[in-house]
Amino acid sequence: MVMLAVCLGEGPQTVVPAVSAGETIVLPARPGRKDFAALMDFIAAHTPDDLGPGLEQLQKQPDLTPPGQPVAQEFSGPRLRVVISGDDAGFAAVATKLMRTDNLWVDLAYVPSSADSPAATNYGIPTDRQQAVEMAISGPVSPVPLIRDDSAQMVFGHATVTDFSGGEVTGEIIVDDHVLLDHRAGKKKPARGFYGAKLVPMKDQPGLAAVVMDTPLTPPAPTGGLAGKLAGLLGRGRNTPTGTVDPDTLSTGRALQAGGLNLAVTVDGVTRPRPVERATFYRHLRDLQLVRGQS
Repeated sequence: MVMLAVCLGEGPQTVVPAVSAGETIVLPARPGRKDFAALMDFIAAHTPDDLGPGLEQLQKQPDLTPPGQPVAQEFSGPRLRVVISGDDAGFAAVATKLMRTDNLWVDLAYVPSSADSPAATNYGIPTDRQQAVEMAISGPVSPVPLIRDDSAQMVFGHATVTDFSGGEVTGEIIVDDHVLLDHRAGKKKPARGFYGAKLVPMKDQPGLAAVVMDTPLTPPAPTGGLAGKLAGLLGRGRNTPTGTVDPDTLSTGRALQAGGLNLAVTVDGVTRPRPVERATFYRHLRDLQLVRGQS
């Protein structure tokens, strides 16, 4: 096996010394399009010749894709394992680059830089650094669905569709053919209501799971003036729940579509800079070759 360490950020906490037998590439914590040259050169130097049909062939010939099943890139020869040290959004940026260049034959391992990692929790990846490094180096590869949005951005930990102003949503959100949410916001912001949807990638079929968010994603802005001071003195708003979901609304499928007014799309903690009227998340044609626990 050929191994490469990709350290997102230059702090010592992002170094993966146990991968010293291979090569190490340091990228910004949020790598952009121009930062991937060294990584892509390394992958090109180790790319097998027999990767099977490319994405263009799969898209033009649907019969190559079994119904409901992504197509793996089968090949012979040594595998390439890329160990990514950083946070969920950083891992997603690297994986997104590989997805866009159709290089999902590469095994990807994750060493979280923080214990607060939804992706690590979801996939059974240790947040203890030493344990995560050990799994990254010697753990098994288990393909998992790769969920992407309509801007070709991969979702690694979780994504949300909410109101850009922080209130209840006005719109409809559908998972496959099931209506998850259909709501028109009123003038008031109830403590619990219809604030959007949260989705996470699944470890198996059909691909993604989504629930209705019944409280705002972030705490409400403090009220100004005398009313705000009075609310502060009375302790109002200090224990207001945020970002909670209604588990009874759980729905699974291969795609989520949202349409409405003033929608905010957030992927792995990064929110698009402008509101949108439509958003789509769906399962990619290829799975992510993820090194992970079996839980």
